[in-house]
Amino acid sequence: MLTGEYRYSLDDKNRLMIPSRIRSDITGNSVVLTRGVDRCLWLFPHDEWKKISQSLIGSTSLFQEKARLMQRRIIAPAQETEIDRSGRIMVPTTLKEFAELKKECIILGIQTYIEIWDEESYLAYLEQNESKFKEAAEEIGNKIAL
Repeated sequence: MLTGEYRYSLDDKNRLMIPSRIRSDITGNSVVLTRGVDRCLWLFPHDEWKKISQSLIGSTSLFQEKARLMQRRIIAPAQETEIDRSGRIMVPTTLKEFAELKKECIILGIQTYIEIWDEESYLAYLEQNESKFKEAAEEIGNKIAL
């Protein structure tokens, strides 16, 4: 299970460390990196990426404008990247620019995938969405039996 919040620095060669706790749950030595819905990157193990991409393609038609938009935004920019011996991935320049990654990054494990954020952007996102979070917690909390 990919979980946890971590802080790592993007190096001068656009490489980013994947935390060992998360890495241990990824099979193989490569992952798929793509644009996220928010101004972040999504990183998927291959098996999860296959499920997501096949579901998106299989449940939509290329004749639907919104489907093409989703495919262009999520599937088209996806790139496979190797996890090197040191546990780092190379972040392609186009994806780095999309997520506005500078130096300090936040890595979030969200069970089946990972989000990669620029640290400043993530902190601003949290602050801007605090009231929405409380509303969502209230709404979703009513549906979850603890």
